Amino acid sequence: MCRSIKTLRPPALPEEATEDDIRAAALQYVRKVSGFRAPAAHNREVFERAVEEIAEATARLLDGLEVRGAHPGVRTQPREPQPDAV
Repeated sequence: MCRSIKTLRPPALPEEATEDDIRAAALQYVRKVSGFRAPAAHNREVFERAVEEIAEATARLLDGLEVRGAHPGVRTQPREPQPDAV
C-alpha cells in the first residue's frame, strides 16, 4: 500500500527508530489512507490526531517486538512516554 514507508525494526534499520522516523511513517500512512497530502483547515485537527495516535501505536509495537538475532543493544530501553498533544 505505502511503498515509501520504510521498515523501522532491525535488521532493516540497524539502529533504534527515532521519534522522527516513527512520525514520518505515521504521517505517510495517514496521507495515504485519507487521500490528502495536507489537510484542509477544517480537517487539520483530526488529521494530526490520527498521526499522533498511529505514531504512539507504532512505538508500542516496536517496543514490544522481540527480534531474534538483532544487534545487541538494539531497543534495550523502552521509549519514554510522550505527553499528550494539545
